[in-house]
Amino acid sequence: MIRKSLTVLVIDENHIRASIIEAGLREAGHEQVTVVHDVAGIARRIAEIEPDVIVIDLENPNRDMLENMFQLSRVVKRPIAMFVDRSDQASIEAAVAAGVSAYVVDGLRQERVKPILEMAISRFNAFSRMARELEEARSELEDRKVIDRAKGILMRSRGVSEDAAYTLLRKTAMNQNRKISEIAQSLVTAAGLLDPGES
Repeated sequence: MIRKSLTVLVIDENHIRASIIEAGLREAGHEQVTVVHDVAGIARRIAEIEPDVIVIDLENPNRDMLENMFQLSRVVKRPIAMFVDRSDQASIEAAVAAGVSAYVVDGLRQERVKPILEMAISRFNAFSRMARELEEARSELEDRKVIDRAKGILMRSRGVSEDAAYTLLRKTAMNQNRKISEIAQSLVTAAGLLDPGES
């Protein structure tokens, strides 16, 4: 399930705990492991390293530290496994909302690193797929709305049926080697310029 050549970034201020995670990763076959002990400038380090997966360990996180890590996870668009020693419901909800793929409370043990990493990657991929599908559905809905508006404009201006208006849009799109939604958007924009009541 996991590619063997993953680049993993471990963010942990505690050297002993970082070595437990690193040992678990190496035991799982991941040789490209970078450990960072200082969170200052971490966004720049992530950009330099370009990890496939990020593992964050926060021994005793305070609210500000958690929020900083959650903001980081919103930006990096990578699977993130986060280990914490203690948590509350609000922190768990914030982690989920921020896109943390695995949020593990009081569970840092070397033998657990591999399955947690695999779960984080799987959850990240599933979430990314759902987000992509949602965006495609939104885009299709928006295209459908624009096409319907364009059909309405053609029906009023040319006195044709809905089917004839759609056929005209489709034929124009084929002749110009463009998408029907692009032709429809051009028509709606032009109609809005000519008759502001159309927009």
